[in-house]
This record gives sequence, structure tokens and C-alpha cells, in this order.
Amino acid sequence: MNKSELNNFYPDGCKILISDPFIQDKNFSRSVIYLIDSSDEGCIGLILNKVFPLNLNDLIQDLNSTQAVPLFRGGPVAGDSILFIHTLPFIEKSKNLGNGLYLNGDFKQIQEYISNGGDVKRNIRFFLGYSGWKRSQLVKEIKENSWVVADGNAKLIMMEDVQRMWEKLMFRMGGKYKEWALYPILPSFN
Repeated sequence: MNKSELNNFYPDGCKILISDPFIQDKNFSRSVIYLIDSSDEGCIGLILNKVFPLNLNDLIQDLNSTQAVPLFRGGPVAGDSILFIHTLPFIEKSKNLGNGLYLNGDFKQIQEYISNGGDVKRNIRFFLGYSGWKRSQLVKEIKENSWVVADGNAKLIMMEDVQRMWEKLMFRMGGKYKEWALYPILPSFN
């Protein structure tokens, strides 16, 4: 595959990947992934709709928050590292992802924001691990229709109803995707 063919299938900008309903991999089944970085070598993304049963408060004792701070399963790579995306432009050392979204930054400022009662659910997502692909691998998966590429934005990425995010996005796209949203997780139980 030459470079122009790669560019036709490789997502750039604020993009999300939405898995088709037939992916059986437990990490990516019915996943919505926000792509946070891409290069000629590959890309990195964070799964937006898989929440751990524990909270960030359980991992960071000095978080000093009365609100439970959800922890998302970012993906199967580097499961011992925490990344976060947010909509807070004042957080120093953040990487501007565009569309009003930022990656990481000064964690002490984030802790202060949380301690002062800042709205975590609408403004910050914490992830344990991330998802990653070589460029050619992702291109191949997109060509095979394992992933639907869609535009993302801060409102979508910070959607509160993460349990139904995949289904809602499929319905929103309409056509065959609406039918995919109705496809049972276990067809034998249909």
C-alpha cells in the first residue's frame, strides 16, 4: 500500500474509532476510541466507554475528593500508567489536542481542581493504559471494516452516558450502523 492509499484510510484530526459489533476481542468489543496521537509509525487512542469497577480515588490516596472519580480502561498497552484528557485550558504542560481537548498536564493542578469541587464528569477523563496500532495495522483494520472512523468533539468525548455510547453513536450514524447497534452481543441468545 503506498502513502496516498494510507492517507485515504488513516484518520487525522479529532477522530474516533467505533468498533463493528462483530469484534470479539474483550478489549475492543463495542468500543469507542478517541485517537490522541498519530504519526507515520502508528497511533495511540483511549477507549472512552469502558469503566473500571474501581475509582481513581482508590489508586491515589491523596486525591482529597468527596466525589468518586471514574477510571476508564484506556486499552491493553501500558496498563500501569495513567493518562487523562480534559477541557481545562488553564492546566499547565497540557498537550492541546484541538476541539477544546487537552492531554495530561500538571497533575497537582488537576488535584486542586478536583479538591475544590470542580466538575470531573464533564471535564476530565482518567485512563489506565492506552490502545496502540502500527499505521499499517490500523489501515488494514479500517479497510476490513473492523472500525468506523467518525469525527469527534469535546461534547462527544465527554459524553456522560458512557455505558450506551457505542449504541448511541451507531444509531446517530443511521443506515447499516443503526442495524449494527441492534445486533446482539451474543447472537445465540437472540
